[in-house]
Amino acid sequence: MDLNKHIVDQRIRKIVADNPDKFANENDDKKKLSKAFVCLSVASYLDIELEEAFDLITEGGNDAGVDAIYIGDIDDNDFSVIIFQGKYSFKLDIDSNFPANSVQRVIGSIGAIFDPSKPIEMNEDLMPKVEDIRSLIADGYIPNIRCIFTNNGLKWNNDGENHIINSGFPENQVKFEYYNHKNIVDSLQSKKGINETLQLSGKSIHEDFNFKRVLVGKINVVELSNLFDKHGDNLLDQNIRKYLGMSTNRVNTAIKETLLSDKRENFYFYNNGITMICSKFSYNGLQADNWIVKVDDLQIINGGQSCKTILYTVKNNPDIDYSNAYVLVRLYELSGEGMDSLITDVTIATNSQNPVDLRDLRANDDLQKRLETAVKELGYFYKRKKDNTISSRDTTVLSSVAAESIYSVWKKKPYQAKFKKNELFGTFYQDVFNNINAAQLIISVLIYRFCDTQRKKTALRDAYPHIPYSNYFMAMIIGNLLLVDLNLTLDKLIHTEFENVKTYFETNKDNLFERANEKLVNALTQLYPAPNGYDTIDKRRLSATFRRGDLMSYLS
Repeated sequence: MDLNKHIVDQRIRKIVADNPDKFANENDDKKKLSKAFVCLSVASYLDIELEEAFDLITEGGNDAGVDAIYIGDIDDNDFSVIIFQGKYSFKLDIDSNFPANSVQRVIGSIGAIFDPSKPIEMNEDLMPKVEDIRSLIADGYIPNIRCIFTNNGLKWNNDGENHIINSGFPENQVKFEYYNHKNIVDSLQSKKGINETLQLSGKSIHEDFNFKRVLVGKINVVELSNLFDKHGDNLLDQNIRKYLGMSTNRVNTAIKETLLSDKRENFYFYNNGITMICSKFSYNGLQADNWIVKVDDLQIINGGQSCKTILYTVKNNPDIDYSNAYVLVRLYELSGEGMDSLITDVTIATNSQNPVDLRDLRANDDLQKRLETAVKELGYFYKRKKDNTISSRDTTVLSSVAAESIYSVWKKKPYQAKFKKNELFGTFYQDVFNNINAAQLIISVLIYRFCDTQRKKTALRDAYPHIPYSNYFMAMIIGNLLLVDLNLTLDKLIHTEFENVKTYFETNKDNLFERANEKLVNALTQLYPAPNGYDTIDKRRLSATFRRGDLMSYLS
């Protein structure tokens, strides 16, 4: 018996039972469980909450073989797209390969989705995401695609591999990856500290100061590759820069090219190095060089992308001599009372140039803790840090959702809330949460969730072409209308007014939505006047309208 399969099966059945509204359109229990499996796979792979994963699901009729799709923020001239295709087997005692024909279908869809000139049939959940992608491509941004095939069985067979080989896609732009029930269970389980031995090369420096210990040295790229091959992403539990396969990222491409060229003996000088933390390290101080360092609770907090690129390059090119290719290593021993805060500060500081997900690191801020306490007083639970629990959406507020809601509704930055999500706990953090109280937070989330629900209604999509793209803007307009109706300024929306504002919103939200829709349509009509009205323009252009914030001057 494969216990991992049973753990996953139990989990997806609970997901279906706890979220009946998410499966209301499915009249078949097997389809519900299959959808739940995709959702669990997405949440596990991307390390996000189930609520966030549900919003990425696109499976159903005309899904082009794409069960879920994630579009990352723009990074320099690139943006990442991760496509999921899931297959769930209900025969838990039998292992089946991921179907080769499903691999082929997704390959065909990639060729169509990322070529704006090609037509593609797609459902109403997939369409706006594809148009967002095509809009970015039309503006000159380069997509970096990772396709995740996930099941509770075995990897695709030789036929599936041949489909991938014969796809003709650029290897540095499209990657295919397998993910299964074991990977999901590994992500669900709390990770234990990693105890390892590092073989350093040449002279190293060790210093104690301020009751902390620092070791600086260099490690051969093969040693680093073996370390990462052995422990994988477990080394990155506290790393804020998850490697989502942005293979054409200039830095990662440069790392690979250097290692494959005659310049690899100078790799040490080209790379910024790896920053590690641990609770304890030890070595033979009588040895002059080539220290063997024993490390407890090892974590990489900066350089995760470099490690992954080194791993892939070394494994895929084993015949190359890497004996003179080294990487700078900084190892900090940080343990004892008060170290959690220091670890957070060090991690943020060493990753400030390109943060991907700072939510967990910000979770320990005093501001986030105070918001958690204040939100609880209003009858809600503020989830400031990701975990593996399944919570009630009605009373649980994810800090990530709160950030998007606040920035859209009260800070009036809907275009950045949608397309710069990774910065909401980074560059924009103070702007998002400064001077925000619990009442404002919850009301903004209630408005945002309502608009997101309306976005998925077919009748509204058919009547108003902007609906699939405008929910962040609609939330902003409704927030303003709500304050006007109640004769409140934002600073007066505090705990004493919370129940009154919440009741008014819940009672009048349909009317508020209609009025907000009218204001938005008027603004779009001004931006795109007759005879070429907004409802006739290309969907890519419509998507770009909300991405660029062109409408803000017409809504003021």
